Amino acid sequence: MKKDLFNKSSARHGLILFGHRSEEERERLREQFLEKAGDFMESKVGERIENSRYEAPELSPEAATSPAALSSPGVWYRLPIPEGLSGDGSEYHIYVRRGRTDHLCVFLSGGGVAWNAYTASHPITTGRIFADAPNYYWSNLRPVTQLMNIHLGITSNVEKNPFHDWNFIVITYSTGDFHVGESDFHYETEDGKEEVLHFVGHRNFRASMDRAVRLFPSCTKLLIAGNSAGAFAVPALAGEIADDYYPMAEDVTLLSDSGQLIYRHWKHTARDLWKTKENIWKAIHSENITLDWYEMLMRRNQGRFRCLYASSTRDYVLSAYYNDVTTKTYKTDAEVQEIFYEQLKEMVKSLRDICPGISFFINDWTSPLTRGGTIHTVVREPYFLLPQKQSGVSMARWLIDAIGGKRCDIGMELL
Repeated sequence: MKKDLFNKSSARHGLILFGHRSEEERERLREQFLEKAGDFMESKVGERIENSRYEAPELSPEAATSPAALSSPGVWYRLPIPEGLSGDGSEYHIYVRRGRTDHLCVFLSGGGVAWNAYTASHPITTGRIFADAPNYYWSNLRPVTQLMNIHLGITSNVEKNPFHDWNFIVITYSTGDFHVGESDFHYETEDGKEEVLHFVGHRNFRASMDRAVRLFPSCTKLLIAGNSAGAFAVPALAGEIADDYYPMAEDVTLLSDSGQLIYRHWKHTARDLWKTKENIWKAIHSENITLDWYEMLMRRNQGRFRCLYASSTRDYVLSAYYNDVTTKTYKTDAEVQEIFYEQLKEMVKSLRDICPGISFFINDWTSPLTRGGTIHTVVREPYFLLPQKQSGVSMARWLIDAIGGKRCDIGMELL
């Protein structure tokens, strides 16, 4: 009897306790619960990957001095870069795979961006993604980030992927600076704590290429591709890759998948926060950093590169970033997605002027996660092998055909 009374009293007390919480408090508690659930799930996934057959075996930097170090074709290796550093100060590594051809893909990974103290203090975690809380960039490499970098889309080993037999260098990304930073950014968090974000993407890139080129000293076909943050990096770094590492490569294709973010302070960000090389920040003269970097690249390399660009029509991720840089609200909705769509149409026109012969792959795929918008990137997603709805042509087919000299536009009717 006393137990029943205690239970009833406790239940009544709980109802009173939670019933009197404000909507704001309930939302905060919901976010905290979801963040903890997401972080718990990530830890379990990480445990599943670590020290199992799912984890890419490590290739010793000391051993990675020649092609012979990659003894097994088709096997992805994790190559630590001792000179490298992730944004939070932790270790840095890349992924490499030997194929069965003399073709090479240098892939520049995506993973968000930081442009001020607030964004720097809100890196991406699985928990924050679950809680739909502000999260802007990956600040380190951990087991779950392996899922983003290999075995998906263009990096998959399935035979129907036309790139399954290519050599690959995957330049991972954990610095929030579009792979071009050269600085340590000291900032203060909202609670007054002093922190530092290592904007050293360009240092990581150079150290990675210095080591990886020993494994892949030459190639007959070179594809320089990137998704999201890596898509912005393609025009910024393609000249360095071609000039400094593969100067004998005559057949070079570039692919930027989803690299659009209109922001009026890009020059300040690149010059004063990321502290990029002078030619990188000096090239920025508009709100569209991707166009400015393609313009820089084409001015110096007219006719040298085969250029390709891909995007979805109302990218739910990039539209959220755009909303943030304009209204400081990291959310996407129909209004900002429509703005992104109009900006994309202008971007396509401008890219045609800057890069003669450029080809496009446009899609309007949606998923339960896209909040009314369209997906973010294709090239390293399962969508890569999926036929585009209007044309019946997959990005994989469009891309391999373009590399072979058969270029065409896909999905332009969507614009």
